Amino acid sequence: MEMKDISKLNKAFRINRIDIRNFGILTLFILFIITMVLYYSDNISNPLLLGFTAIVGGYMALNIGANDVANNVGPAVGSKSLTMAGAIMIAGICEISGALIAGGEVVNTIRTNIISLENIGDTKVFITLMLAALISGALWLHFATMIGAPVSTTHSIVGGVLGAGIAASGFSVVNWGELSKIILSWVVSPIAGGIIAAILLFFIKSTITYKQNKKIAAQKVVPYLIAFMAWAFSLYLINKGLKKAITLDSLTTLIISLSLAIITFFVVSPIIRNTLEKMENKKEEISKLFTIPLIFAAALLSFAHGANDVANAIGPLAAINDTLRTNLEIQGSIKTPFWIMLLGGLGISIGLALFGPKLIRAVGNEITDLDQMRAFCIAMSAALTVLIASEIGMPVSSTHIAIGAIFGVGFLREYLKKRYKKMELKILASYKEKDIEKIKEFLEKFKQSSVKRKASILKSIDKKRAKQNTQLPELKKKELKQLKKAYEEELVKRSAINKIISAWLITVPVSAIIGGILYFLLNTLGL
Repeated sequence: MEMKDISKLNKAFRINRIDIRNFGILTLFILFIITMVLYYSDNISNPLLLGFTAIVGGYMALNIGANDVANNVGPAVGSKSLTMAGAIMIAGICEISGALIAGGEVVNTIRTNIISLENIGDTKVFITLMLAALISGALWLHFATMIGAPVSTTHSIVGGVLGAGIAASGFSVVNWGELSKIILSWVVSPIAGGIIAAILLFFIKSTITYKQNKKIAAQKVVPYLIAFMAWAFSLYLINKGLKKAITLDSLTTLIISLSLAIITFFVVSPIIRNTLEKMENKKEEISKLFTIPLIFAAALLSFAHGANDVANAIGPLAAINDTLRTNLEIQGSIKTPFWIMLLGGLGISIGLALFGPKLIRAVGNEITDLDQMRAFCIAMSAALTVLIASEIGMPVSSTHIAIGAIFGVGFLREYLKKRYKKMELKILASYKEKDIEKIKEFLEKFKQSSVKRKASILKSIDKKRAKQNTQLPELKKKELKQLKKAYEEELVKRSAINKIISAWLITVPVSAIIGGILYFLLNTLGL
């Protein structure tokens, strides 16, 4: 047998071992769900139906972990601030902690208010509708994960509820005002995330990496950036992650967040000063200062995600559980039992560990190249966009924000690279008749110059050209097109954009269609 054949055989055995391991973990998870249902099925009118719904809720949680959590840790992994194993461990712990500690006592049965409860008076219809919506959302998330497209889990379950609701009671059941807000969020979320991330990155470039002495600039600016992050994330955590566990007024929240920011500033300033002493005056070195903040950002985003988005998996399950327990009465809001919260948090963590790496790699590596500095801007954008949207009452998708932020960072890099290329062409034209080595030497000095110095050099070239009454040689259309295309492909992958946006646009419609079909199927089966 040749070495090539042995290598293929070893690879096949390794894949089989992984499959067996995953199958074993999933089997244990299902057994856990069944045990919980049996233990807590007192006063339940239909334990078998609850058991089936619980397994579907667990399946939904697995898919949320496999797809949605990538947005929180993908940039940190892509920038090499965290290893894949480290990201999965931190996110898994924080997701389940967020679900259990801050998941809250109350879950809205129709979490987005996408359909009206008044139009669904029959409890059997309500249970069938919730079950159809849950299966629909889970199936769509599973498919999106398979093709490597990060999509909104909230929009997936919204689509399922919408389609099942229309199938059950017609179009009159839909809350069109709420639906229009969700559609608007498809546009607002990624654009807002992209703009904020791009502004942050441009600020860092202007105040640090474009400076001649980057170390001195970083010593002045980075402590303020990390303190700003502490302020933003403490506000984000209190308002989004802990809002169901503790209730604080706006003034108290602001005082706490500002206090944490001030403490953070005085703690990190000497640490950054000492770290910079051992670093070279290079952008790649300065970028490493953002590694630890990025790890904290990934952890906090995962905690807040576990506290909020666990409801997408266990909200319908909690609603059905409560309906079966209250002698088949539909409740507007319900208390979620601990075991259901545990099921949701555990399912998200297991889904992340077993199936999350594919989407983490897609978010972290396949859209644009990320370093710690860019990933920091993406994480900050996620927190700031959610805070701004909360203040103005706009529903936004954390998935869309994170992906939009990555696109924003990538497109800013494209713009700056193309602008710099034009500067180089201007210099090359002015040195047309001179020695090539002198040109290279000058270009290197130009690259290391501050923004102010670069502007001065270009201005002097323009003055010289004006005096000589000469024009810069124009690139041919074909050359310009090739140059533009080369930079676009290098910095932001257009294939990734097309795939992700297509998946976003069809998430609600496809989930709705699946939800409607499933409702009719389940209703026919008499569930």
